[in-house]
Amino acid sequence: MNIPVNSFKNFDSGNKEIAKDIGLACKEFGFFAIKDHGISADLIDDTLNFSKEIFNLPLKSKMNYQQCDGAGQRGYTPFGIEKAINADSSDQKEFWHHGRSNWDNKHKIIMPKNEKVDSIKGFNDSLNKLYCELDNLGEKILSCIATFLEIEPDWFNNKINQGNSILRLIHYPPVDNKIRGIRAAPHEDINLITLLLGTQQEGLEVLDRNNQWVPIITNSEVIVCNVGDMLQRLTNHKLKSTTHRVINPINDGKNASRYSMPFFIHLNPSFSIKTLTKCIDKKNPNIYPEEILANDFLKMRLNAINLT
Repeated sequence: MNIPVNSFKNFDSGNKEIAKDIGLACKEFGFFAIKDHGISADLIDDTLNFSKEIFNLPLKSKMNYQQCDGAGQRGYTPFGIEKAINADSSDQKEFWHHGRSNWDNKHKIIMPKNEKVDSIKGFNDSLNKLYCELDNLGEKILSCIATFLEIEPDWFNNKINQGNSILRLIHYPPVDNKIRGIRAAPHEDINLITLLLGTQQEGLEVLDRNNQWVPIITNSEVIVCNVGDMLQRLTNHKLKSTTHRVINPINDGKNASRYSMPFFIHLNPSFSIKTLTKCIDKKNPNIYPEEILANDFLKMRLNAINLT
């Protein structure tokens, strides 16, 4: 699938051409890509290397960073825990979650804290820096989507500035054929939009409108983005949350570890998800007449994928 690629080299939130391109991609595919995004390649590479270091630790050491009863929202989640909705088996992956550090006083009390790894020098700083860079980029992308939806370009800004957004480091170990399941079973993301680093590796596939699985492979300079269920709900399905998966290596010679780093942008916990009036008309009546708090929606979905 040749997903649309947009350059942010001379970014302007009021650029209607870029907004249209991204908006139509969200509407037709649910996926698009950003190049010239301004995030340092060194920062991305450093964080990826730190990801490999943390996952190379002995399991006993990694388990010290698992937060019991934390729904996997911070720190380490072991292999085989997360299970996609309707999947027969758990995903073949382990992951690490890093969240916001600049909470206001209202949210600081109720939000889980990040796990600090002092044994790996630079780990915490690198994750904090990449988190902030992706958070800022996400705001720019959402301003384009807002322009496409014919609402104010900064409409999302005060609705995501305290969002429980997550930087996820994922490790898919070499596949053991004795274990059922694939690396990531078919699923849709929970959040507003996802920014994905690591798509230069094979495995990511998207379900197209003909119900065919299509691989997506890009270079390391591109960030792949996709619509999540929160944005699909907010826009009354005008924008598409597309089913995707990560398959096991087909060629035994390529059965090595796979790493990726998605960034999930979430609405503020207290934001009430209510269908945008711009997305409701006679041909498209409101699918979701009842509002739901973003935090309640998140908890509901975390429970559905075996993380509570």
